[in-house]
Amino acid sequence: MTSTRQCGGIAKGASAFAILLLLCAATACDSSKDASRNDNSSAKQTATDKSADESAATAEAANREPPVESVPGMAGQSGLNIIAFTPHLISGAVPENTADFALLANHKIKTIISVDGATPDVEEAKRFGIRYVHLPIGYHGIDKERQMEIARAVRDLPGPLYLHCHHGKHRGPAAAASAAVALGMLPNEQAITLMKHAGTSPSYAGLYQCVSDLKKVPDVELDMAPTLFPETAPVPGFVKAMSQVSHAYDHLKQVRDADWQVPEDHPDLVPLAEAGKLENLLRALREDPEHKKYPPDFKDMMEESWQSAVDFEKLLTDKADPDDLKKALDRVGQSCKACHTPYRNKK
Repeated sequence: MTSTRQCGGIAKGASAFAILLLLCAATACDSSKDASRNDNSSAKQTATDKSADESAATAEAANREPPVESVPGMAGQSGLNIIAFTPHLISGAVPENTADFALLANHKIKTIISVDGATPDVEEAKRFGIRYVHLPIGYHGIDKERQMEIARAVRDLPGPLYLHCHHGKHRGPAAAASAAVALGMLPNEQAITLMKHAGTSPSYAGLYQCVSDLKKVPDVELDMAPTLFPETAPVPGFVKAMSQVSHAYDHLKQVRDADWQVPEDHPDLVPLAEAGKLENLLRALREDPEHKKYPPDFKDMMEESWQSAVDFEKLLTDKADPDDLKKALDRVGQSCKACHTPYRNKK
C-alpha cells in the first residue's frame, strides 16, 4: 500500500475512544432495558420461562468475547473513523500502513473483515497475527447471501473483529450494522443511528434499507451460510480499478489540503504520480469492455471523467495557480459523482 498515514502517537486519544465505547455500551444497555419493559408489559411470562431465559442469557454472556479495552491512539489520532457497534464488533477505514495494523493488534483485534473492493493487505495483517477475510459489497446495498456470510463470520470467527470498507463511512458501517441486527446484538434503530454517526450518506439508500428491513436471523439459518471466509475474494478488474481510482483521488485531495505539496504525514505521495495514476486508471476503464453492459450515457460519463483527469494532470504538471488546480480536481470529483449516483449507488 502506498499511504503512510501516521497514528500521531499511540499514547493519545485513549479517553476519546473509551468514552465512545462506554456510550455504545450504555446505549445498548438502555435499549435492552427498554425492550425488557415492553416485553413484560405486553405479555406475561411464566416463572419457568423466566428461569429458562435467564439461564440462556447467562450461557450467552459466558460465551461472548470480553469487552474490547481502550487503546491509546485508537480514536481520533489514526484517522480510521472508529465506530464501536459492540465491544466485539468495530467498524472503520482500511488499515493502510504498519502503524494502523499495530494499532489494531494492540487493540486485541483477532479478525479483520473487508467489504471493500480492493485486495486486502493480508501479509501485513499476518505479521500481527490477525486473520483477514474479504467479503466485498457494493454501495447499492447488501444482498441476502452476503448479509448471512458477514453475520456468520462475525458470529463464528475469533474476535474482537474489525470490519472496514475504504473510508469507514458507508459500506463498512452498513455491513457492521447488518451483522449486529442479524445476530441480535442491536435493534435496527440503534444500528442505523451508529451508521449515521459513522457518516453513512443518505444518498446510499440501499445501505440503510438493507439494515432497516432486517430481522434477527435464527442460528439454524446462519448455519447454512458459506464458511469459506476467503482472505482475498476474486474481484472483477473493473471493480478493482474503480477502487483504485477512489484511492488515487483521495490521495490527491490530501495533496490539495497540503497546498499542492507532499503531505507531511504522507511523504511517500508524489503528486504527479498520483495524478498520472488517476488518469491511467480512468483511461483503462473507459476502454474496458465492461462499459458495454451499461447504457450509452455510462460511456459518455466515463469519457468525461477521464478528460477531467487529463486536464487536471496537465495543470499540475504546469504548476498552475492553486485555485485553478482546486477547480480542476473538483471537476474530476463531480464527474465521478455524476456517474456514481445512477450506476454505483443504486443497483
